[in-house]
Amino acid sequence: MSGMHLAFDLSFTHTEGRWARRGSWIGRDFPDPKMYMELAQTAERAGIGMLFFGDGTGIPDTWRGSIDAAVEWGVQWPRHDMSPIIAAMSTVTEHIGFGLTYSSTFMHPFYVARLLNSLDHVTGGRIAFNVVASTRSADAANYGFDTLMAHDLRYERMEEFIDVCQALWSSVAPDAIIRDRQTGRFADPAKVNTINHKGEFFSVRGPLPSIPSPQVSPMLVQAGNSPRGIAASARFADLVFGFGGSLAGQQRHRRMLDEALAAEGRDPANVGILWATQVIVGRTAEEARARREEVLSFWSEEAVGAFLSHNAGVDFSRLPASFPLGELKRQALAAQASPSGLIGTLLAEHGEDYEMSRTEFFEHGWTSATGLDHTLCGDPSSIADALEENFAATGSRGGYMLSSPLAMPSGLADIAELLAPELRRRGALAPRYPGGTLRENLAV
Repeated sequence: MSGMHLAFDLSFTHTEGRWARRGSWIGRDFPDPKMYMELAQTAERAGIGMLFFGDGTGIPDTWRGSIDAAVEWGVQWPRHDMSPIIAAMSTVTEHIGFGLTYSSTFMHPFYVARLLNSLDHVTGGRIAFNVVASTRSADAANYGFDTLMAHDLRYERMEEFIDVCQALWSSVAPDAIIRDRQTGRFADPAKVNTINHKGEFFSVRGPLPSIPSPQVSPMLVQAGNSPRGIAASARFADLVFGFGGSLAGQQRHRRMLDEALAAEGRDPANVGILWATQVIVGRTAEEARARREEVLSFWSEEAVGAFLSHNAGVDFSRLPASFPLGELKRQALAAQASPSGLIGTLLAEHGEDYEMSRTEFFEHGWTSATGLDHTLCGDPSSIADALEENFAATGSRGGYMLSSPLAMPSGLADIAELLAPELRRRGALAPRYPGGTLRENLAV
């Protein structure tokens, strides 16, 4: 095995109060690209493999049926299209990769394939595409949907979406471009072909009107952890984004993915999982604990409610004084949302018949919204110990998608400057940028 890879999740560097905490920028605010350009250089010095941007296009509006709480407290918004930011970051770095998210539920594959081809050129082969099946009603409303598409249908659309993208990326052969100055011939037409795709969701003639990019296809990332989502990962993903939490849950995900990969005729040893892990690192354990307390000081019930309701698809402001947990699952399924996240965690721990009070639910919700239920907090040595132990226990393939609830840029800069060097000193990290493309650099 090559050792663990590290990526930074930059999806929420400016939300949930991070913009105001100690260590935040003064006089430079989101979406100033210079913030990200500087952080990219810091991360590359530390040998971080990839900077990752998740995405959502709707303002949370499930809590009380309104966007007001999310807008007032900056919960999961604003969210810009980060492709121009990635282009800017690529100009001040040479090796670090960039992950960009688009929804196969709402987007068209021709547009996305063309855009990612261009970004792979701009970055010199350092692009990953995180394809998602969208689970939030606020996003759906912006694309003309009254309700969310059914769960399994979203994955059927995703698989066809990727089939179209891959056909388009391959529609111009790598050696099709001639550029013969003597004859004036630019390309060989025999090596540029239509795809003539006609499927259940898309009809695309092709070919892609683009020159093949350094990777031809960007590295493909997928995060589904339901049985149907894992089946989609096994079909096409180069790298899987897994959710942290319990070791048993991680081991189950790894085991199910390995079985699905083998069923697809793929070698499980070649597909890693990056586990989502929130980190608060300090020079001492006491410093880390003090910074953890700063995170708790931001949250109110309105902010927690807006966050949880948006991600679960259930308006938790309507919770009665007590209720069986199975009722939350039924409400999420009725909304075509995914009964995972906090609901899934509570069901796994207590079962559907467990009668939970509203107060108890929000106590759990508080740690879920802050991410403190899956946060490693301590000095570099203790966090490195925990990561090494977990990496071995989950198959030693992949690594960690690290995020910080602290201010931008200090929370992530501390990970780059304190934790990453400790892991590298121990020999726990994969070699530093051994290849010329992101796919080569994140190979397991």
